[in-house]
Amino acid sequence: MFDRHKQKAAILFAIADVLLTVCAFEAAYQTRVTLPLERVFFIIAPMKALLLGATLLLWVGIGSWIGAYRRFYGNDGRAAVYDSFLQVLLGTIGLVTFQFLLRLDLSRVFIGLFAAYSLTLLLFYRLLAGRVRGYIRRQFGAEVFYVVVGSGERALEMGRRLERTREYGTRLLAFVDPSGSADQPVRLNREYPVKALSELPAMLRRHVIDEIIFTVAGHNLAELEEIFLLCDEEGIKTRVVMDLFPHVNSRVYLEGFGDIPLLTFSTTPHDELRLFVKRIIDVLASAAALLVMAVPMGVLAALVRLTSKGPAIFRQERCGLNGRRFVFYKLRSMVENAEDLKTTLEHLNEKDGPVFKISNDPRLTPIGRYLRRYSIDEWPQLWNVLRGDMSLVGPRPAVPSEIDRYQAWQRRRLRMRPGLTCLWAIKGRDAIGFDTWMKLDLEYIDRWSLWLDLKIILQTIPRVVAGRGAS
Repeated sequence: MFDRHKQKAAILFAIADVLLTVCAFEAAYQTRVTLPLERVFFIIAPMKALLLGATLLLWVGIGSWIGAYRRFYGNDGRAAVYDSFLQVLLGTIGLVTFQFLLRLDLSRVFIGLFAAYSLTLLLFYRLLAGRVRGYIRRQFGAEVFYVVVGSGERALEMGRRLERTREYGTRLLAFVDPSGSADQPVRLNREYPVKALSELPAMLRRHVIDEIIFTVAGHNLAELEEIFLLCDEEGIKTRVVMDLFPHVNSRVYLEGFGDIPLLTFSTTPHDELRLFVKRIIDVLASAAALLVMAVPMGVLAALVRLTSKGPAIFRQERCGLNGRRFVFYKLRSMVENAEDLKTTLEHLNEKDGPVFKISNDPRLTPIGRYLRRYSIDEWPQLWNVLRGDMSLVGPRPAVPSEIDRYQAWQRRRLRMRPGLTCLWAIKGRDAIGFDTWMKLDLEYIDRWSLWLDLKIILQTIPRVVAGRGAS
């Protein structure tokens, strides 16, 4: 697992410990209050908050100290039991010491119940954490696809390491032999094809490839310059298992995969922690918005269904992060056979490039014009945001037929998760040309920050409310 991924996972484990500790504390308190013992038990609110805060600091601090957040247990049940028992034991000793220093008189039954509940919850979570991660990955898609360029033992070792982290979403697609033609498949835990270097550009177009790892000798780098430049142009993240690298425009940083140092070239944001915060914001905001808008969307869906023939929800295949295909949802704003009518209206297309756009599109339904004007038809895409297909802010997801006509430099916009709004939405939207639209998307990728996302959202809202959405 890459170091940045480990940092993100460690934060998740610590957050899980906080939530489980709060649950154990409250459960122990409520249990002790209801037990028919001789002494009446209660803790005043300020003291209870102080105790809970100290307990959380103890539990998380000890968990970090013993390295519980750096381990990802998997099938190692013994390590999960050992770490949980040690963490609760040391934490309980710390809590008793804290009570003694403040001269508090806590119920021993309460402390015992809290220790028991905490141990039970920690064990339950850590023993099932792998299955939980697997379920989340299957539902919301967190797989990362790799290609290893190189031959010999170094390439095979990288392949083995990628296989060992398969449970965390790493997927090895193939090996590429830089020395010449394709060879016999490589057999590790499973069989992988070996492609010729000349086949790599076609592979980038045919398959979802998130990252390419080069395991080549330094004297071979000059021969791979064209491949590095192609990856740089398309926005493919590349990693080099060596200490020399060619001149490219990507941001370069050093990262470790276990004990193997990798120089990484990326023309897209690579700060895993900030991207993780962006994803948390997406989940919380989209979930809240879906709850608030559930009834209005239901009413609007019924109106769409009643006022024109066809389904209320329009579904279309779009391309997401690194070309991943997903089903894109909108409230239907056009007649049912709108796609069939598109060919008869090609001569009215007002856009350059591969995009099709007509102002006052004759395929729009009466209610569809209203939905488009205020961007209400895009509300169902909040489900795409929740699932991880899209983000609140990012380049708009394109249909596959458009991407087939992209120039190489335009494909880099695929290297950021698509969104509901972006720079193009606040700088002209339908009024700007295709090349300008692409350049604005790349500008967003190059300048990306959480603050930029917030500014785009704040500027998008008044435009939508004023009815300056899509035409």
